[in-house]
Amino acid sequence: MVALGQIFAETSISFGKSEVKKKEESIYAFGFLQAIWSAIFLLVIGIFIRDNFVFTLASLPTFLSRAGIEMVLVFISIHAIIEAERSTFAFIHTLTIPLLLVVDTYLGYSFTTKQLLGISAIVIAFIFLLLNHGLSKKGKILSLASSVMAVGTISLYKYNITHFNSVEAEQALMLIIVILTLAIAAWFKNRENLFKEILEPKFFLQSASSGVAHVLVSFAYLFAQASIIVTAKRSFEILLSLVSGKSYFHEKHILIKIVASAIIVVGLILLTT
Repeated sequence: MVALGQIFAETSISFGKSEVKKKEESIYAFGFLQAIWSAIFLLVIGIFIRDNFVFTLASLPTFLSRAGIEMVLVFISIHAIIEAERSTFAFIHTLTIPLLLVVDTYLGYSFTTKQLLGISAIVIAFIFLLLNHGLSKKGKILSLASSVMAVGTISLYKYNITHFNSVEAEQALMLIIVILTLAIAAWFKNRENLFKEILEPKFFLQSASSGVAHVLVSFAYLFAQASIIVTAKRSFEILLSLVSGKSYFHEKHILIKIVASAIIVVGLILLTT
């Protein structure tokens, strides 16, 4: 589920990044299109297909805490995606994993020696990149901030779907908050009506691909600890961003990045065996 989701996600992100660079869509539209069909798909699945749209009022403290972080994170993340190289953004996002391991341990999850070695391999790959100048400077700080803040949102999400809400309700409502935040920001900043772009043909592939990706990854969290799902997500994100970064955005230091990717794949195998 995570692997397939990341293929759709990379398609959407690469296309959107290119469109923003060409000034065919605003940075607010980029974030909006990433979220809108995700929310629609989850609403349809939860209400009409699975009849499982469950939101518990007891979850409000953690849900609202997550919403506050998400509203800040969405602006940081979309700026990081646009400014940083695709592979740089993906590699830096691996820092989320060891931080999530700490959170998962606090929540009572246990880990095997192989899983710990797998996470260690990913950290080693990151250090290798830093030592060999495999990361571009542009967008690095924003990518790092996005990676650290993601620990909070992912942990709260996992907690909510474990103890309170269905995946569909938790994610759809959170995405609606993000969508409204971006729409309001775009209107006040540029007098831009983002809702007019939902069905525009050239943006449909971007937004629909993101929607499919979001649904697949959201449900994946039901089947494993947050750190394991994010490890798989980040690893496939790196591999796919390496392909798009080289072929679509003409990024450099490809050999160093391939070696780092290979180390991460080893880490992923250790985590899932």
